[in-house]
Amino acid sequence: MQRTTLLPENWWDVAAEAWAENAGGQDVVALRAENDQLRRALAGRAVIDQACGMVMVLAPCRRGPARNLLVDMARQCNTKLPEVAVAVVAAWEGEPLSRLMQRALRRALRRLYAEDRGCDSPSADEPSGRGRS
Repeated sequence: MQRTTLLPENWWDVAAEAWAENAGGQDVVALRAENDQLRRALAGRAVIDQACGMVMVLAPCRRGPARNLLVDMARQCNTKLPEVAVAVVAAWEGEPLSRLMQRALRRALRRLYAEDRGCDSPSADEPSGRGRS
């Protein structure tokens, strides 16, 4: 027979405070902080995966190019990837993208389609310094 013990949710906080006074307790506190950081990273990963799936549906492509498109948008908007993913998911649900993100999405889609066609020509939205003939 296996016995299961349920601990109160704040047990770790109280226990960590009690253990923080000795050297082993400091390790526990550090591990707890790392655990919280990993938990937040996993939560951010879920929204990134959701946004990747949406991009895969809207711009028929595989997961790698879809993620690269989101990374490209994040770089152009000078923001973090999870924030771009949240905006894309919100746009899917009806909230409009900001003008900056709309522009970044257009540029990223042009790059994606240009790579798919195998050409590296700059788009009309990006100045190249060369005149067109």
